[in-house]
Amino acid sequence: MATTADFRNGMCIEYNGQLFFIVQFQHVKPGKGAAFVRTKLKNVSTGKVIENTFNAGVKVNEARVERRPHQFLYKDDMGYHFMNAETFEQVPIEEGLIDNTALLNEGMEVEVVYHADTETPLMVNLPANVVFEVTYTEPGVRGDTSSTNSLKPATVTTGAQIMVPLFINTGDKIKINTSDNSYVERVK
Repeated sequence: MATTADFRNGMCIEYNGQLFFIVQFQHVKPGKGAAFVRTKLKNVSTGKVIENTFNAGVKVNEARVERRPHQFLYKDDMGYHFMNAETFEQVPIEEGLIDNTALLNEGMEVEVVYHADTETPLMVNLPANVVFEVTYTEPGVRGDTSSTNSLKPATVTTGAQIMVPLFINTGDKIKINTSDNSYVERVK
């Protein structure tokens, strides 16, 4: 059992008979009345994010989860196939458990979160940032600098569309934030 004081981002809890990951939380102590905790919870099975408020000190069941390193191998009719980096066991995982399949590349190192009691995969976490080569984008115009806020679409090696600054050209390598598919920087 855990209390609201133990909340942290990424923690997995049982709530209303389902598993949820805590995406965000905030302890609030109003001037009048009891303290409470505002949370954003992501449902493991549906992927839906809900907001919920817990009274301070409420006990919740913490679900035991394990994070294991895996390598993405390939995709076929059965789903996405990953190899456990420690045991070399291959595991098929359905697309619904992967947040951002557009940025998943063969050979990529990912983290698979398992429910410790049932040994079932709950979700796949990509690295925070990935580097890809731009395979196609409209050519940049002379005079475009990094100080402008104008963006244009670019396609990377996985086929994902990313909005990039005007100075990015085909063949450039860029770093992409996997949580929101946003451009971070150009990589040399």
